Amino acid sequence: MLPLRRWPRLPYNKSKSQNMATTFNTIGIIGKHGAPNTGGVLKELLVYLQQRQISVLLDSLSLAADNPQENHQEDYVERSVLGESCDLIIVVGGDGTLLNAARSLVDYDVPLLGINLGRLGFLTDVAPSELQQTLDKILGGDYQEERRSLLHARVIRDHQQIDESVALNDVVVHTCNVARMIEYETYINGQFINITRSDGLIVATPTGSTAYALSGGGPIVHPSLNALVLVPICPHTMSYRPIVVDADSRIEIVLSDSNQARAQCSCDGQIDLGLQNGDKVVIEKKEHSIRLVHPTDYNYYGILRAKLHWGKRL
Repeated sequence: MLPLRRWPRLPYNKSKSQNMATTFNTIGIIGKHGAPNTGGVLKELLVYLQQRQISVLLDSLSLAADNPQENHQEDYVERSVLGESCDLIIVVGGDGTLLNAARSLVDYDVPLLGINLGRLGFLTDVAPSELQQTLDKILGGDYQEERRSLLHARVIRDHQQIDESVALNDVVVHTCNVARMIEYETYINGQFINITRSDGLIVATPTGSTAYALSGGGPIVHPSLNALVLVPICPHTMSYRPIVVDADSRIEIVLSDSNQARAQCSCDGQIDLGLQNGDKVVIEKKEHSIRLVHPTDYNYYGILRAKLHWGKRL
């Protein structure tokens, strides 16, 4: 583990707000590794926090490799230290960076705030141009907070678990071969649903309903709903449509022994678990959820209008 060093701080006077009981004494920063536009935002953020004498911890996994000559190794800590020590973690990057942070920090119950450097920004909703004025309000306790559920995926082979991972967006069982389908059985709470030949199956949280599942024809599910979406990928039938089920359901996907195409299980499109014929993928809601911090003017439907160009005149 890298040595822990906290930047010194003095007491910070918070303004009156709806969340006066909340104090962000130690803030962690996670950045998008290798992104050319990350450096300027990080410098602005660090100067801002230093001026307010707030203790700052930097993520060694994402940031240390980007500026090896400008920073000392002792400024950086491992992801677990961030989770244990921080009152708030600011994620600088796109939704993919926040997905990565959420998976690694979900068990620590630390809130995340996203600064958007990506293209869409469904999860990272603070624009760099509004960074300081937004942080003024959030550090003063004037913000919104919500919880988002995650999925826990396990690969079972010969009645033994061989691999596992978690996902904030989705768990996808899919073919690894171009233009080759896989055959699989789907069960919900032990009840047989169907046997399907397709390119795969997406199991998405409400958060993930605006990601891969949306491009596959699935519905948009409000994050406040306790639900999961099952979306087949290019099914070899006209009758199989996406299904919305209770989020506390146990989803089982069993690969056929006759598959000729290779398959794998992907979590958030970032973690890949290898599969073999006959394997079972068990997907359940993770016990812990992630906390997301938003500005007070955050509006989910406004995000949808902006990102999906609803109502835009041609």
